[in-house]
Amino acid sequence: MSVHDARALPPTLADVAERAGVSRQTVSNAINNPDLLRPETLERVQDAIQVLGYLPNRAARHLRTRASHLIGLRMLPAQEFTANATMDRFVHALVEASREAGYHLLLFSGGPGKEETTAADLVRGYDDLLRSTAVDAFIVTDTYLGNPQTRWLSERRAPFVAFGRPWEDPDATHPWVDVDGAAGVALATGHLIERGHERIAWVGWAESSFIGQDRRAGWERAMAGAGRSIDGLAVGVADTVAAGREASAALLEEVRPSAIVCGSDTLAVGVLHTLADRGLHPGRDVAVVGFDDSQVAQVVPGGLTSVRQPLEQVALELVRALEALLAREPYDAAGTLLVPTLAVRGSSG
Repeated sequence: MSVHDARALPPTLADVAERAGVSRQTVSNAINNPDLLRPETLERVQDAIQVLGYLPNRAARHLRTRASHLIGLRMLPAQEFTANATMDRFVHALVEASREAGYHLLLFSGGPGKEETTAADLVRGYDDLLRSTAVDAFIVTDTYLGNPQTRWLSERRAPFVAFGRPWEDPDATHPWVDVDGAAGVALATGHLIERGHERIAWVGWAESSFIGQDRRAGWERAMAGAGRSIDGLAVGVADTVAAGREASAALLEEVRPSAIVCGSDTLAVGVLHTLADRGLHPGRDVAVVGFDDSQVAQVVPGGLTSVRQPLEQVALELVRALEALLAREPYDAAGTLLVPTLAVRGSSG
């Protein structure tokens, strides 16, 4: 499956507004109600549209043919005792990107919450909305191993795009956008190697997690590239603070790493607890890096260095893919893979 180069993104209405020095509404008026604008303002906006190559009519073309202008998004239950607030930031970015394209999000729970056990439970909310024709399309975020949503929607020819690769279905043809977790963790591990660390441990998720294995692959790649051994330095656990705490305590007892890279900020917070228990200082005694750049990473004392997912860009790419899908434009079954960045703070020295 090929991957688009996400660096050459098409211009947005916001880009035009910034270049012309006007509001988004003014750009919208220039496109839809030019008589409302002063001639000099209209000319400035039109010049910006021409220079940037903005194409405002693609969304309008398909919006005239749709019924609800609503996108369905299933909200997962909140995870207690974790640092996982990624979905909050993603939903906010998706609301903004959707609004600019003329859509609104319809959030739904879709099942009995924590007691979901069957495929029927997992697709219940999708089925309800499809039967009622309440939405034009869906954005699917839970693409983990064994999740039936994408296959179920494909079989019913329901329009959808996915945040996440089709991990267990390489022949899938639906549009998807994802973040290169391996690249992010390789960046984090390389950062620690540059700081002089030799024994860099990995605390990640269980082997059954495709996302977890993808992130671990970045650590392995960076360590191998620097000629570092990884023997005995990797642990796979549940994504909880307690699990991160226990795993890091065992690592410090048995192999004494000078740095620990984690598959999530939740696990990294567990490591910080372990260091505090032992009177050790993150960054000075043991370097720690997380993944997701959660609000917790930004406010813990000294700050937690963390891989930051480009969720705002993910949202834009998903909406663009959705626009093309609903406009029945050709799609080449390729996904878009975005590269994260590293937010460096005190925990890595």
